Amino acid sequence: MSLINERQDFSDIADTFLLHGSMQSPAFLDGRLCASLALHDLNAEAWLEAVCLSLGVEQPRDEAAAERLLGWRRQTLEALAGSELNFEPLLPDELFSLAERAQGLKEWTQGFLEVIQDAGEAPRRDWSEALREAIDDLQGLTAIETEIDDSAENENDLFALTEHARMAAMLLYTEHHPGQPQVEQVDDPAPQH
Repeated sequence: MSLINERQDFSDIADTFLLHGSMQSPAFLDGRLCASLALHDLNAEAWLEAVCLSLGVEQPRDEAAAERLLGWRRQTLEALAGSELNFEPLLPDELFSLAERAQGLKEWTQGFLEVIQDAGEAPRRDWSEALREAIDDLQGLTAIETEIDDSAENENDLFALTEHARMAAMLLYTEHHPGQPQVEQVDDPAPQH
């Protein structure tokens, strides 16, 4: 059974973490992964090392686990670099409560911003105003209230916040990898024909 073309979701990766004795959420590491792919072109070996370190193991427990963890990196990179703009942060889905989903978004954002802060001020100097604003706005997500009720209003709010995080990640990747994907510039007022 090959996992190469299988789309992995939050539960798949969380199950892989459990196999390694870790109860942590994959959301934090996914945030780190997205920012690292954008800023540092994180390679597969470095990613596997980072995940194992986070899980407190020396190496994945078997080939299937290694392939799943590498597939997670591969699918994230393909989504960030793809012209379809279909990147989605790896977050708890509708099977989880709204509170769990809000906590996942909070953790994803913390991981994402941690990599950006570790990179220092140098990369920021070349960023567009739109990207700087998007990243600054993400700071607020690290303090969002996660003890929320399952309601349509809260669901809509969480969707909007998740969409903001998604767009910030794609913008960060696009600005550090011009031409991948081919998208119009956000701050270009000229109409596209």
